[in-house]
Amino acid sequence: MKRIILVLLFMCLFFSGCGKKKAVSDDLSRIEQKGKIVVGVRDDASPFGFRDKNGVLSGYDIDLAKILAENIIGNSSAVEFVPVTAANRIMKLNSGEVDCLIATMSITNQRQQILDFSIPYYMAGQAIMVRSSSKASSLRDFEGNRLIIVYGSTSERNLRSNVPEVTVLGYKTYHDAYNALKSGKAEGIVADDTVLLNYALHDKSVKLLPKRYSKEPYAIAFRKGQQSARLISKTNYVLDNLQRTGKLNRLQEKWKIK
Repeated sequence: MKRIILVLLFMCLFFSGCGKKKAVSDDLSRIEQKGKIVVGVRDDASPFGFRDKNGVLSGYDIDLAKILAENIIGNSSAVEFVPVTAANRIMKLNSGEVDCLIATMSITNQRQQILDFSIPYYMAGQAIMVRSSSKASSLRDFEGNRLIIVYGSTSERNLRSNVPEVTVLGYKTYHDAYNALKSGKAEGIVADDTVLLNYALHDKSVKLLPKRYSKEPYAIAFRKGQQSARLISKTNYVLDNLQRTGKLNRLQEKWKIK
């Protein structure tokens, strides 16, 4: 009788143990556990992300990351910045090198297939920057000519849908694209207006054409899936609070993008 009871007890313990699943920590739990959030940012996209004269990362996206760290970790300094480009940022996110991207990244249908996004934190638009001597006044004036885009951005798709006859030259960074325009390798650059405007404000040899060709809602990007759900919810709460209190507007005014 004792032997039967022992066997039954063993079987109960065995099967109950097999039924248990190991708790899987999500992205928010992992961030809280390590005590910092790792954020992919641009360092070539002033005034969103750039290095100041001392080499320190600064900008609108940088400030936003610090606010997020303050609300998640309780310390605005508990953030590690990893520079990314438009071409490699998705890879760095999905590989786990960064926890999220605050990197002038707009929401598109294509990107939503592989990433999850927060609510938008800024609305940009596509513009064209040309040399000041240019006679071009619209996108159609570039048919048969060369225009520059930055790899990994939405510019190429927008450009080819509007002017299929244009020759597209791609560069890894905005700095490279800007230098290529200055050296005469193309007739213009198609990119987000706020980034281009920063160049035009500091260099009278280039200018922006007045028309905007799209609306680009910038948002914070996360790995796709349930593991990001609580982190996105927390982020959206922070962004919504910044919008309701006017703090997001003041941050945009600080960086002259309002």
